[in-house]
Amino acid sequence: MDEQDARTLARFLATDGSLTSIPAKRSKRLLVLDHLAQSFELGEVYPETEVNGRLRRFHPDVAALRRYLVEEQFLTRRDGFYWRTGGTVDLDSLE
Repeated sequence: MDEQDARTLARFLATDGSLTSIPAKRSKRLLVLDHLAQSFELGEVYPETEVNGRLRRFHPDVAALRRYLVEEQFLTRRDGFYWRTGGTVDLDSLE
């Protein structure tokens, strides 16, 4: 993430890491969604209740966040289960 994107993302995050709001502008929302996607491990499958729990740490409107994550292909959903299919990957964490 470049410095400009980091500053943009920081405008939507409170000091505790929660979201102050969900951006209306798609380009800014994509930065936020990429940040949220980092809380899901690659290769893991999550039931909807766990996805909700993880997203609730960021914002109370978990349904909107889930929908955006699926629509923008950060997460894939089938039969009530979700897995990460997009977003930035920290290559150092894969070693």
